[in-house]
Amino acid sequence: MLSPELGHYALALACILAVAQGILPLIGAQRRDRRVMMLAPGLAVGQLLALLTAFLCLVNAAVTDDFSVQNIAANSAVTKPLLYKITGVWGNHEGSILLWALILGICGAAVAAFGRNLPSALRARVIAVLGAVAAGFELFCLTTSDPFARVWPAPMDGQGMNPLLQDPGLAFHPPILYTGYVGFAVPFAFAIAALIEGRVDAAWGRWVRPWAVAAWCFLTCGIALGSWWSYYVLGWGGYWFWDPVENASLIPWLTGTALIHSAIVVEKRESLKIWTVLLAIATFSFSLSGTFLVRSGILNSVHAFANDPARGIFILGLLALVIGGSLALFAYRAPTLTAGGLFAPISREGALVLNNILLCSLCAVVLTGTMYPPFMSLLFDRTISVGKPFFDATTIPLAIPLFIFMGFGPMLPWKRAQLWPVLQRLWIAALLAGVAFAVFTFGMSGILPILCSALAVWVIASSVLDLTERVRLFRMPLSGSFQRARMLPRSIFGTAIAHAGVGVTVLGLAAMSQAQHKIVEVPVGTTEHLAGYDWTLTNVTQEPGPNYSALVATLEVRHNGKIVTIMHPSKRSFNSQNQTTTEVSIHTNLLADLYGVLGDKHGTDAAPTYVLRLHYNPLAPWMWLGALIMAIGGVLSLSDRRMRVGAPRRAKPTPNTVTAT
Repeated sequence: MLSPELGHYALALACILAVAQGILPLIGAQRRDRRVMMLAPGLAVGQLLALLTAFLCLVNAAVTDDFSVQNIAANSAVTKPLLYKITGVWGNHEGSILLWALILGICGAAVAAFGRNLPSALRARVIAVLGAVAAGFELFCLTTSDPFARVWPAPMDGQGMNPLLQDPGLAFHPPILYTGYVGFAVPFAFAIAALIEGRVDAAWGRWVRPWAVAAWCFLTCGIALGSWWSYYVLGWGGYWFWDPVENASLIPWLTGTALIHSAIVVEKRESLKIWTVLLAIATFSFSLSGTFLVRSGILNSVHAFANDPARGIFILGLLALVIGGSLALFAYRAPTLTAGGLFAPISREGALVLNNILLCSLCAVVLTGTMYPPFMSLLFDRTISVGKPFFDATTIPLAIPLFIFMGFGPMLPWKRAQLWPVLQRLWIAALLAGVAFAVFTFGMSGILPILCSALAVWVIASSVLDLTERVRLFRMPLSGSFQRARMLPRSIFGTAIAHAGVGVTVLGLAAMSQAQHKIVEVPVGTTEHLAGYDWTLTNVTQEPGPNYSALVATLEVRHNGKIVTIMHPSKRSFNSQNQTTTEVSIHTNLLADLYGVLGDKHGTDAAPTYVLRLHYNPLAPWMWLGALIMAIGGVLSLSDRRMRVGAPRRAKPTPNTVTAT
């Protein structure tokens, strides 16, 4: 029986196995004892099974309405739909930490299953590092965040879930986002293992890159899903509010993107090795820091889970051990790593170095803007706000050169390149960007949106041209180009698609700056005009829901007298939580969104008026479509046989290479 007690014992067992996983393989690798090193995969799988048992016990408690479990009583109710009873397991602090630990256990088991081609000592060390990190989170669960804690007397019904979280988008947002966060623990473990071993080479770069790409794909989808949720649930008409918790996910995404590109240089040229190791440490450190900031209550946000100093202190201690320990090891061992190959500034390596500089500069800007207000409050007791104007003014100037050089980088050869031949191949992309700039000048306002839109066209066109150049399209028979395309590695297609996805997202972002909106208070039967459309409020009715009552409006939208769509925005009242939420109605044709929100009811019952928020958002779907295209590009790169099958054989250490002692 999947009882809470069984879940608690399974969690304790997982913690014990994680401690063993974090210690025994390291001892085996140090002593070159193959029998001890071979314990690592079994311990990782055993820990995963124990965590899965604990998680299923918590899910069972939620589904069966076991309100004697404090976590279920505080976050569920009898009337809550079954889907949200299940997904609500991770919609709270305790459940989200257990989910984090479960995903970390999956990562350890995945390395055990798919890392059979790794050298035994390296695999043992990687699994050991993952076990040590998992032990910290599982101990956190058992001490300050026990998801199986009982409450007595058990209430007849629970308090219910935050109504904002009762949505499919946010229900699946945390697992995807956490998989991205936790997935970067694997490159982190490879970095720590490399520092212990004292060796980073092309084979190491090949092994790290697929794990980094997989984590990046999940993090990209998680961020996009959270942005989409903000857009269609909060009813503010926007998609990104530079919320501190939103920024906490963007920061590791930026360094993770830099890590992927840097690992390519390690694999191809054995350069940037020390920098790549540092990026792997930094990316996972930022993931952990975001967890601390949200759960300690330092960052106030609609996304925040808890404000508990005891939990914050525990995570702060865990951060000090993981981040401080890894940086101390880096400072001690990095100088002993062998230097990489030389390259000219104008080369593929040079372009990737510039990519890293710009991405890390963006990360520094976002980190500063996010952390400056809480530190000012903590140190000087001053309350300040850093919002959209600051981030727009500081990130856009850094993003513009990044977009420019995205077009050049993939076409530059390794080691040394001539810029003029590349420019000759990109003249069509430059021409299209110039035409786009001229066209957007007549249809958009503001130089920055126009420039960013033109650069988005440049990025998309250069990505397409890169592929056409590689297959020699229009320069040889079509059958020959098709044959060359079949022979190209999938990672090349993946890179071009991911870059094009960036361009699509940037087009959506720039177009959204031209959005039109109107807030009105009108009685039923009134027609408003916005962006060439006639919006008529034809009816407002009261309708019951499974655990709420809803006030539902009917909006007829016409263009040139013809009905385009009928929209039904609503307001939902949840009596158990005494909370009201908005349900946005959106009609899209992929080129623009018609976006309607029902606000408060005023006046008397005989002559009521209703507040309406109406939006016309051009190219809004492109923001999330671009993120999906980016993730597809990453998945296509992962399907490359060079990443899926085997790994390069490591060369014997040179006399200058430090080996483990």
